[in-house]
Amino acid sequence: MACVAGVRFEGDAATWIKGFKYASPWRVSFGAHERARIRALACASGERAPGGLPQALVPIPLHSRRLRARGFNPSLQVARELARMTRAPVRHVLVRTRDTPSQTGLARNARRRNVAGAFAARREVPLRVWLVDDVVTTGATLEAAARVLLRAGAREVVGVCLARTPPRTDRS
Repeated sequence: MACVAGVRFEGDAATWIKGFKYASPWRVSFGAHERARIRALACASGERAPGGLPQALVPIPLHSRRLRARGFNPSLQVARELARMTRAPVRHVLVRTRDTPSQTGLARNARRRNVAGAFAARREVPLRVWLVDDVVTTGATLEAAARVLLRAGAREVVGVCLARTPPRTDRS
């Protein structure tokens, strides 16, 4: 599965994305400045996506408990901006089947185990999908969700994210 991101998750970009992602639950509506930043990063990643435009944009879903606590789904906000750019529909074909712990701080294999079996398809899946997330680190979440989409009928899944964490240089 190909995966593209608008920027590296570092410096000012990381600071802004953390502020966006962990905004207070009551701050669900975004101002023009925030929408412009989301749109710019989404467009940058969308322009880098291989192949043609998608038939649908599928945001990585949050578990209902996390969605209630956060008040919004950052991946859905990114997908909505990509939809404005591509005119492709946002389709909620994935559901989170269990409330997984945060991936933050987990090593690659622990991340894979954490999200294994955490997604299911609940609707017919289009053939060409952009799977949308906010930040990609190891790709474990995208891989787990993409496997479900491919088993459910997608022929091509491309991960499209706001940011990608830089590769670790220390392998200890």
